[in-house]
Amino acid sequence: MFIQTESTPNPATLKFLPGQDVLGLGTADFPNADAAASSPLARRLFQVAGVTGVFLGSDFITVTKTDDAEWQHLKPEILGAIMEHFQSGARAIEGEAEAGHADHHGPDAEIVGQIKELLDSRVRPAVAQDGGDITFHGFDRGVVYLHMKGACAGCPSSTMTLKMGIENLLRHYIPEVTEVRPVAV
Repeated sequence: MFIQTESTPNPATLKFLPGQDVLGLGTADFPNADAAASSPLARRLFQVAGVTGVFLGSDFITVTKTDDAEWQHLKPEILGAIMEHFQSGARAIEGEAEAGHADHHGPDAEIVGQIKELLDSRVRPAVAQDGGDITFHGFDRGVVYLHMKGACAGCPSSTMTLKMGIENLLRHYIPEVTEVRPVAV
């Protein structure tokens, strides 16, 4: 098994590509070891000292480290843990992956549908390339609330991505959108 690694815009996060499906559909975000109960893969990765977050995508895994840990020391252990997991035949996650966007009902349902469509077609594929995901969390009086996961969570350039990229895109296509803000879930 050959696992490729890619850097992400977040220096504390690396993207690992095992060359096969990880989740297939959906994503799973494990911001700490306690959240990883449903994932044999994430639990195995959290056993590596210095790992603080694991995010599973369709065909990739992003791992976030502590500030004082060095990738040159962590990477071999992480690669070993990923290989062991896939050789074991265990699933990456027990149960279902996260569906993605939060539900929204009410008078703004049509606007929210347009927001979700733009996120799915234009934003999420690009963000997945960087090892993360962004999902819709809410819409209130022109403000779109988005949840950033994986490499995007805590990334130094995430504010710029939200304001200059996603906000401008949504405002261009949907005049009712006035601002985009991140939320921590």
